[in-house]
Amino acid sequence: MTESKIKPKMTNPIHFMAFCGGTGLIPFAPGTFGSLMGVFLFSWTVSINQFNSFLMQIMIAIGLLIAGFWICDASSKALKTHDHPGIVWDEMAAMYAILIFQPMTLKAWVMAFILFRIFDIWKPWPIRYLDKKVTGGIGIMLDDIVAGLATIIVCILLRPYF
Repeated sequence: MTESKIKPKMTNPIHFMAFCGGTGLIPFAPGTFGSLMGVFLFSWTVSINQFNSFLMQIMIAIGLLIAGFWICDASSKALKTHDHPGIVWDEMAAMYAILIFQPMTLKAWVMAFILFRIFDIWKPWPIRYLDKKVTGGIGIMLDDIVAGLATIIVCILLRPYF
């Protein structure tokens, strides 16, 4: 049975979180939909006054990223597979963190989203190396964190042009 055919039990809270409430079970482009969950979560938290500060957004992002190491590891171990395509917590958390460093404009968010998806799908070095060589929750999260850092750097370099 291939990784994408293994179905998690969404009644398991670990799978529910790892698959972002079932978003990862969408049969096409689950990583893209997981990234969209990061956009929705970020826009929701910045709309709440007590969360609408740079420091609070950084703390939320760090929490999401740290929790992701454990959530992704536990889910992949329970499914007995490395980085099931439906585990999208990593994309959600990375996209959330990326948006902290973007201007609050639709154009900037779309550019960041597209660049992140390109880096996450294409996986240029060192992202591909990390994806292939680092296992467990660290490996699942690390390639997306590095893709997110690459996205932030490219967005900063392109900012004068958009």
